[in-house]
Amino acid sequence: MGDFSVWPVLAGAAAFFAVGAIWYGAIFGKAWQKAAGMSDEAVQSGNMPLIFGLSFLFEVLIAMVLWHLLERTDPAPHVVMMMAIGFAVGVMIPTMGINYLYLRKTLTHFLIDSGHILVGMSSMGAVFLLFR
Repeated sequence: MGDFSVWPVLAGAAAFFAVGAIWYGAIFGKAWQKAAGMSDEAVQSGNMPLIFGLSFLFEVLIAMVLWHLLERTDPAPHVVMMMAIGFAVGVMIPTMGINYLYLRKTLTHFLIDSGHILVGMSSMGAVFLLFR
């Protein structure tokens, strides 16, 4: 197996992105907006192509790192999911939590965003299982 393959990386990033669309749209859109203290006007005033584009690129970077680790270690399927979820719980969410403490974000905001990361990384891990 090679260290990098474009299709699993793009598919994993797309899965994470799709989770975000559903998470911040139908499921927690209004709750997140309230927790973030953003009005409808503030949400709509953003440069959405730039925000979505950069979000996807960051998710591609995350997918590249996880895929590389999986290819180098060739873990069992259950370990793939443990690595994806472990990366979320052990690295991504605590890092965000530190930032949220200093930014004085609410617990609700933190929990909504943490849930997105946890479900997004789980979906990325599941997609990677399809390619292994």
